[in-house]
Amino acid sequence: MYKKIVLYSFILVVTAGFLAACSSSLKPLVADYIKAEPQPLELVGGKVPVTVNATFPADWFNKKATLVVTPVLRYDGGEAWGTSYTYQGEKVAGNGQVISQKAGGNVTLKSSFDYVPAMQKSDLYLTFSAKVGNKEVPLPELKIGEGVLATAALLDAGSEIPAITPDRFQKIIKEAHNADIMFLIQQAELRTSELKKADLANWKNLVADANKADNQKVHVEVSAYASPDGGVTLNEKLAGQREANTNKYLKSELKKSNVDAPVATRYTAQDWEGFKELVEKSNIQDKNLILSVLSMYKDSELREREIKNISSVYSVLADEILPQLRRSRLTANIEIIGKSDEEISKLASSNPQSLNVEELLYAATLADAPSAKESIYRKATELFPGDHRAYNNLGVVDYSKGNLSSAESHFNKSLSLSASPEAHLNLGLVHIAKGDLDKAQQFLGKAAGVSELGNATGLIDIANGNYSKAVGSFGKAASNNAALAHLLNKDYSSAHSTLNAVLHPNATTSYLKAIVAARTNNSNDVISNLKHAVQLDPSLAKKASMDLEFVKYHTHDEFLNIVK
Repeated sequence: MYKKIVLYSFILVVTAGFLAACSSSLKPLVADYIKAEPQPLELVGGKVPVTVNATFPADWFNKKATLVVTPVLRYDGGEAWGTSYTYQGEKVAGNGQVISQKAGGNVTLKSSFDYVPAMQKSDLYLTFSAKVGNKEVPLPELKIGEGVLATAALLDAGSEIPAITPDRFQKIIKEAHNADIMFLIQQAELRTSELKKADLANWKNLVADANKADNQKVHVEVSAYASPDGGVTLNEKLAGQREANTNKYLKSELKKSNVDAPVATRYTAQDWEGFKELVEKSNIQDKNLILSVLSMYKDSELREREIKNISSVYSVLADEILPQLRRSRLTANIEIIGKSDEEISKLASSNPQSLNVEELLYAATLADAPSAKESIYRKATELFPGDHRAYNNLGVVDYSKGNLSSAESHFNKSLSLSASPEAHLNLGLVHIAKGDLDKAQQFLGKAAGVSELGNATGLIDIANGNYSKAVGSFGKAASNNAALAHLLNKDYSSAHSTLNAVLHPNATTSYLKAIVAARTNNSNDVISNLKHAVQLDPSLAKKASMDLEFVKYHTHDEFLNIVK
């Protein structure tokens, strides 16, 4: 009997020891307890974020265990490690999150990987480093996802059009030249002293010269006035007489000079507007009081009476202001007609030295070929080295060719000559293309008023993962990048209509159309647009074969024929 009791006790001890040994180890976790989101992973703002929700089942976590869990994304040629999280049993003295052995627990791990293109084809794993007490416990890593959706990488700053600094060329330049004939108070006769003034003689010569010039047109206006004092009836008659006398004199003078120019006439009986303008420019006492009277009273007689009541200044008005309003103003409206587009284009090629800077910069806008534009802008920098516009616009040509280094150099040269908003915007585009968004934002902050600013801002919004904001920045722009903003914002209808409105569609336009079709389950459009994209750019075949946007088509015969 005693032997049996001893044997039974021995069996209990051995069994307890065995069970204790088993509970000291940690079993491998299975995928049923772990979920990674999103699936697949997705590029957002230059990063690949992931959220892993894991469950430690009841009776799994040893009270003396310490477990370090780290996500890792492996791809061809490298791997990226995420944030490590430490969990510990109830009898461990440490800083990790405590997991109950009896109840288990739910945990969340957040990580973000710096994106590289090879991550499109990748595998996401959880790796484990475990100890029970001081003993290492090997746990196999667990695959929890694969692939990265990298549609945001289709953002292309190089496809945006930089800002041209405009020329100020005018085909017709309008000029107005004035001369005044003054009258004595309550008189309309033309005085010899006024008619012999040098400025009147110069005015008549200017009209005669414009009339003779082949590239000028001239027409003349006569505007006769009376000062506001003296009453409406008297001034009406007086201003009319001044108009008639001036018109008669002018027509006689034009006839002597063989000038056949139209003459328009008018008169103003009481020149309150002229009176107000002269008072505003003056330093006379009680100026503000006079202006207040003009604003309070619209009736001419009331105005005149109230102003005369300001006795302290009326004598000054009578001596300094009112005499300047008794006049006939002669205005020569001259239109100078510039060179034709054909002439300018020809001279830009054969004799650019004969053009002024405005004509030369305008000539570049007439050229169709980028090489011709480049040649003209380069010549402009040689002939007019102090003009910032030529350098900026030359940089625009470089940028459109993909020559960022040369473009940046020319934009910086332009900026050194003048802090134009166009050069600031264009340098912003350069830094977006180079991936330096902070620097780009600094330049764009000084590009207010440039029409292309919204598009450049939209590029930064997409690069930062702010897709809704990007849609607002692009507004109604019809470009691949604007369509990409709609696509990433999951507004597929707007993305589709924007792509259809792109003025010069290219391979990327068709590729984006294929993605929109894939997301809206339109298999026919996926195939047709993808086929067209690859025809325009064969390198897109390989891209499409790896693109998770088309994962449902990876066994589709027509798709395979396109990407092979």
